[in-house]
Amino acid sequence: MSGIMKAVRLHAFGGPEVLRYEDAPMPNVAAGEVLVRVHAAGLNPPDWYLREGYRALPPEWQPHPDFPLILGSDVSGIVEDVGEGVSDVAVGDAVYAMVRFPEAAMRGGQAYAEYVSVPARELAHKPAAIGHLEAAAAPMSLLTAWQFLIDLGHDAPNPFQDHPHAPVPLAGRTVLVNGAGGGVGHLAVQLARWQGARVIAVASAKNEALMRDLGAEAFIDYGRTPPEDVVRDVDLVLDAVGGRGAARFLKTLKRGGALFPVFPLGFDAQDEAKRLGVTVSSTQVRSSGRQLAEAARLLDDGTIRIVIDSAFPLAEAARAHERAERGGIQGKIVLAAA
Repeated sequence: MSGIMKAVRLHAFGGPEVLRYEDAPMPNVAAGEVLVRVHAAGLNPPDWYLREGYRALPPEWQPHPDFPLILGSDVSGIVEDVGEGVSDVAVGDAVYAMVRFPEAAMRGGQAYAEYVSVPARELAHKPAAIGHLEAAAAPMSLLTAWQFLIDLGHDAPNPFQDHPHAPVPLAGRTVLVNGAGGGVGHLAVQLARWQGARVIAVASAKNEALMRDLGAEAFIDYGRTPPEDVVRDVDLVLDAVGGRGAARFLKTLKRGGALFPVFPLGFDAQDEAKRLGVTVSSTQVRSSGRQLAEAARLLDDGTIRIVIDSAFPLAEAARAHERAERGGIQGKIVLAAA
């Protein structure tokens, strides 16, 4: 299929104002790929990091993509066409996916568009019980929480450490989730509860009712109480904020416990962790249609649910990025393409 579609494209790095809603060539569908008519696309931190040119990274790590590029990796939509060798989905099927990640982190996953081509192995049938907005909000956040807490699901080299990340048993354990109100955090709370853990949620005050509704047994408003001052002897900390500040959670863990920073860059307390008998581990989320299919059952039966912070038309992607820059996101921001 060939033709012109609408897409949100980036011609240079910069603020939200550089996002242009304009005509773009429709993608071709190669063997093993599926053309999806996008109904919704989800926003994730790598989208605005790439839009800015990953300014926080050392110059030698910053991307040099070919412009124009189309941001975004999370989509939900309807199969429009299938390439040679694809048999698991058919034209007309509703599907959702995280497209070509982590490769998309540095060159865009093409999701902010009316159509996107997706490797068939990266998509799954959309949970029937939820709409396209919720489904598009799920993939990256859900796969991140899943691969940290439930099952890594791949054997690709780990860019953050010299050994694979290994989830730990959660049944009967106490798990603290920092950044619990955000995309990864609110799903991590629910997955940990599903696995039989007692969950302590750390987030801003506005999230307390939501966290308790999602199954957290305890809540800490970090604006009033530093969690590291009041929590001790937990089995696992999943820090969805991460970075250098993750080190403060070492004192909350029992010997033999684990600290999983979702964003490990800047963490520099490995020696202290070793002294305390705490395992520190991280990983890079990767696309997985198989894991999205497993998680779809939990979305269908209501075991986990997706919280939407706000939704914007695809044409107003710049406004959606402005919302992201203001912070305090509860759940996910999405773009409605159809």
